[in-house]
Amino acid sequence: MPPFRNVQDLQDDPKKFIADFYTSFTEEILHSGDDPGAIVDRFHEPGFVQVADGNVIDREKLTAHLRPVRKNALASRMEVHDALVDGDLLAARYTLHVTGRKADTVSDVHFFGRFAPDGRMREAHVFSRTHRVDAADGGQPADGG
Repeated sequence: MPPFRNVQDLQDDPKKFIADFYTSFTEEILHSGDDPGAIVDRFHEPGFVQVADGNVIDREKLTAHLRPVRKNALASRMEVHDALVDGDLLAARYTLHVTGRKADTVSDVHFFGRFAPDGRMREAHVFSRTHRVDAADGGQPADGG
């Protein structure tokens, strides 16, 4: 089971909660042999909806998205800069670093989400800007920004 199992963890330390949520989710996707749909169900309530950069993602779309992620991503690391909580609502700003088979990326993310009492995600709105990382520039975004 993931380390966050109740909304009290969200209240106590929202930065740790969101980092643990995504780190655990990503680790299971990348390193377990479990079906991606079963992993989605462990981390998300039935009927959850995520809107990512204007794209509506439900369970089926997220599960389909995770299959190529599993093949192409090698590792990820998350730096949470800010996180605020109000009841079951979490707002966070973080940077996601992904090491991929073909390219590395860095994403600046603004996250607004609601969580169930058991720690599963109910809904999320995510706004991000992703950059390819150029190893020749010491890991700096290839687009300069």
